[in-house]
Amino acid sequence: TLRTEERQRLARERREEREKQHAAKETQILEKERKAKLQYEKQLEERQRKLKEMKQKEEQRRAAVEEKRKQKIEEEKERYEAVMHRTLERNQRLETRQKRWSWGGSVTPDSESKTALLSTGSKRSTSTANLKQAEGAVSKRLSLSAALLNASERTRRSQLSPLDSSVISRLLAPTQASLARSKSAATLSAD
Repeated sequence: TLRTEERQRLARERREEREKQHAAKETQILEKERKAKLQYEKQLEERQRKLKEMKQKEEQRRAAVEEKRKQKIEEEKERYEAVMHRTLERNQRLETRQKRWSWGGSVTPDSESKTALLSTGSKRSTSTANLKQAEGAVSKRLSLSAALLNASERTRRSQLSPLDSSVISRLLAPTQASLARSKSAATLSAD
């Protein structure tokens, strides 16, 4: 009987030990599951946070690109307006210059003296013959001065380099144009 009781006690102790080990394993499994669940939730939160940050960065980038685009459009608009303003100013300057050189334009010192002469009545007293003589004298003077200019220009050009002579011919072009204008003015006054 003592042996039987001893066996039963040992069997009970082993059973209790197994149950304890089983319970410990179960608690370990539950703890592992709880930790895995917590880690999954943490990863999910981290992923959502990163997605939110990426979305915010993308929105900020888009806003910056849009702002840059608007700024570029504004700069191009300002540049276009400045070009238009300069073009208008240049056209106005050209118009005033053309008016200054034309007979119907603004009064220049040269035309002031002519209008003063005309207003005194000398226009009526001057005959057509006198005008033709004046025209002939003016055209002779013009042709003489043009010939002198051309001769002196040829002499100078022979001493200068091709680059210098082209620059000088370009500079002399307005002088020849003014001679032509004087000639046309004399023709108009004779008519």
